[in-house]
Amino acid sequence: MQPSVTRWKTTTAARLRTTALSLLAVVAAVGVGAGPALAADGNVAWTVRTASNGYGEARSSYSYNVNPGGAVEDAMVVANRGPAPLTLSVYAADGFTTDAGQLDLLTRDKKSIAIGAWVKPNAGSVVIQPGKTAQVPFKVSVPGNATPGDYVGGILTTLTQADQAEGINVDRRLGIRIKLRVGGELKPNLAIENLHVTYTGPTNPFSKGGATITYKVHNVGNAALSGKQAVTVSGPFGLLRVRAEDVAAPPELLPGESWDVRVPVHGVAPAISLAATATVTPLLTDASGSTTSLKPIQVTAHGWALPWTLVLVLVVLIAVLVGAYLYRRRNRAQSKAREDARVRDAVEQALRGPEPQTS
Repeated sequence: MQPSVTRWKTTTAARLRTTALSLLAVVAAVGVGAGPALAADGNVAWTVRTASNGYGEARSSYSYNVNPGGAVEDAMVVANRGPAPLTLSVYAADGFTTDAGQLDLLTRDKKSIAIGAWVKPNAGSVVIQPGKTAQVPFKVSVPGNATPGDYVGGILTTLTQADQAEGINVDRRLGIRIKLRVGGELKPNLAIENLHVTYTGPTNPFSKGGATITYKVHNVGNAALSGKQAVTVSGPFGLLRVRAEDVAAPPELLPGESWDVRVPVHGVAPAISLAATATVTPLLTDASGSTTSLKPIQVTAHGWALPWTLVLVLVVLIAVLVGAYLYRRRNRAQSKAREDARVRDAVEQALRGPEPQTS
């Protein structure tokens, strides 16, 4: 297994205004001995890997369990594969999950408050001769008031090169992930938030349609968590239940992070009232790589599934019936008014008596 390494390219304008164009590459090979991750461009090429020491050999990344106030020391090995001496900057940064579900690290102009602040390399830069390697020691010092739980970041090597044609500076970054679990009570917990269901029916009112379920998975605990997801849609009293197929798992979310989920469900009957249920089973991974399933979280939301074509027909039919009723009622009222007028005229005529005869 090769080291778990991140490659980034950051472009900055001529005035050195930083724009992050971060790319994550996890380098892995099965059945092959450990090897370095490579950053290469023209005559510049270097690799980084974890040092072999008491923490292990050929590690895929750095992983530590440290109590508040504690510290650990480790090292990264950097090799120059190019033909010229190489000067690289070295620093640490906090990690975060991108919208694509990948781990990225903050750029150097962004302030880190955890891994990036607690990890200190022995030197801010390293010079490596062609074909040589250099070991870069670093120390992880956890503050005494650090909150227990999981933190993820990385230690990076960077090379800034000027691109005269584009008038920009290009920061090429190559680093290794650091996962730190600060000792104390671990409270792994996920929450399902903002669950909604919408229904889209076909033209044929007696055919089945589709539902779209949206929600947010929020890591409200203090441990990094992934999860297994399941979504079902049913009619009243749980009838006509349909299960969504192949709901993708969210990426491993760091404490405080959230992930938007959108699940289409096909073959949903227009049952007037729908109940959408989302279930997430949190998955906790320990330092050895073993995964434990925690108690599932389940949330249900309700929505309408109306066969709009049939509703329209019913509305038109009701409108016709109401119109016919009102028309008949108006005719009866007019007929009654005419009859009342005729009777009134007849009564008045009778009361006046016969008209006098003229000779």
